[in-house]
Amino acid sequence: MLTPERHRMILDMLQEKGIVKIQELVQATASSEATIRRDLSHLESEKLLKRVHGGAALLQGKGMEASLSEKSTKQLSEKKRIARLAASLIQEGDCIYLDAGSTTYEMIPLLVDKKVTVVTNGLMHLESLYEYDIQAYVVGGKIKGLTKALVGSQAIRGLQDYRFDKCFIGTNGIHEELGYTTPDPEEASIKKMALQLSEQRYVIADRSKWNKVCFVQFAAIQEAALIIDQLEQDEESAISTKTTVIKVVE
Repeated sequence: MLTPERHRMILDMLQEKGIVKIQELVQATASSEATIRRDLSHLESEKLLKRVHGGAALLQGKGMEASLSEKSTKQLSEKKRIARLAASLIQEGDCIYLDAGSTTYEMIPLLVDKKVTVVTNGLMHLESLYEYDIQAYVVGGKIKGLTKALVGSQAIRGLQDYRFDKCFIGTNGIHEELGYTTPDPEEASIKKMALQLSEQRYVIADRSKWNKVCFVQFAAIQEAALIIDQLEQDEESAISTKTTVIKVVE
């Protein structure tokens, strides 16, 4: 395979998955590991991707964000596994907050028969909560069309009277030093408020969010336990000194 073809394939895989491992690229391109490492170094120098431990990640502006429909089609199997693990932590009768997002959406069918009460700012969640006959409340606020989330000062006021046993918060970025981040200050404010009102706090994310940093931090790493599908051993060791890491077991 010619070098430009490999580079195009690498960038296409990154667009599809957000983050790829070196071994995935080796197999996809039928190239040696040394060749792929050289390719990644070249593409990073061209500011087309960023190198991360064991692979590469998509490079994008800190304020950029995919739509909810785009997010819903990516890493779907990983999100379902994360959702199953997250739902297993919920006890009968819990009052929980479900953040707007594609991974929290996958939790809803798993809450049937748990007799929980759900509060959410996710418009996408409402039909599913109704379909599964789950007692639910929705905060008010401004509709953010891109992520179908309710945000703004009214949403903040709508949350303030609640107290949660557990909250499950989505994130766009996870970084050992820079914490949990998201592109939108208004969504960051809602996430921060929900964390403050919760006795047990969980951030749920698939591997593609690792080592990404977005515009606004809504929590430091130590402020919430992390539920994630995959981490390298050294990554897990480093972050585990700061917070609880709950990994999906294959």
